Amino acid sequence: MTRIIFALLTGLSVLLAAAPVAAQSPIAANAPDSHVVVPGDTLWGISGMFLKEPWRWPEVWRMNREEIRNPHLIYPGQVVYLDRRGPYLRLGKPVGDPLFEKRFPQVYSEPLDRPITSINIDAIRPFLTKPLVVDEESLANSATVIAVDDNQVFAGKGDTIFAKDVPTGANGWQLYRPAEPIKDPISGEVLAYEAFHLGNAQVVEDGDPATLRVTEGLEEIGKGDRMLPSGSEEFFSYAPHAPEGEVAARITGIYGGVNVAGRNDVISINHGAAAGAAPGQVLALYRNRGTAEYAGDGVKETFVLPEKRYGLIFVFRTFNRISYALILDSNGPATVGDSVRQP
Repeated sequence: MTRIIFALLTGLSVLLAAAPVAAQSPIAANAPDSHVVVPGDTLWGISGMFLKEPWRWPEVWRMNREEIRNPHLIYPGQVVYLDRRGPYLRLGKPVGDPLFEKRFPQVYSEPLDRPITSINIDAIRPFLTKPLVVDEESLANSATVIAVDDNQVFAGKGDTIFAKDVPTGANGWQLYRPAEPIKDPISGEVLAYEAFHLGNAQVVEDGDPATLRVTEGLEEIGKGDRMLPSGSEEFFSYAPHAPEGEVAARITGIYGGVNVAGRNDVISINHGAAAGAAPGQVLALYRNRGTAEYAGDGVKETFVLPEKRYGLIFVFRTFNRISYALILDSNGPATVGDSVRQP
């Protein structure tokens, strides 16, 4: 299987636009000539060994642009080579690989390791399928818990609950409770509501109300709690890219209820799908430096200091007016209200 994938990549390899790439992504200091992919690697991290701007790796991988948007074609054991003339990165096999040595006819097999993702999937896995935020439309379309079996006040794992507005055919459900509103840091407008994840349930009998069994109980579940159909976890294969249009957004929140965030933390921004946000977009973080007063010439003047760029984020999940992003590079703390713009 690995040999088939490698042959596919070799056959589809094309030269990407050469002229501007070298200027945009110069070679990093002490860049190696090659790197053997190992479990736990990410395409962002691998490219960071070779390039000063690792998020631009789709521009310099010497593969078909459409294929590189599917990082599952890259597996541990493959070798990434650096062509310094481009620079270009390409996949290959080490010289003298035993797979290419002449042998007597026989059957060989090798395990197919987990594919390499764009970023550290473990950092965002809990956020990919659970409801994170809900808006008025989601609230209106949610099912609602109306009772707990055996006259209990709350339900937990293994208990039976009853819910209304459960359509036939949707068997798996996630239970949540609307929590704090997410407000625009400038206007104060409510953009959405945090969805406090309570657990999961499975329909055991259709009807109105429907009967469900709680399969996972992270918190107490009671009357009035809401339900949304369970999402299926899919392989996260989005390659980093810059947004096509202008972005002028702000950090609206830091997941976990803390005041500041750093590398590998998850934040929310007031830039959602309605404004063009999409998984895989890379955006830059800017800090407000405030104002400075100067009265050296006898006249008091106030100057607005330019914002300071201090990090990069990777958008991995979008809602209508809110997106969630992972901080991948940062040389300072991120706070609510910081600016988010093009990289």
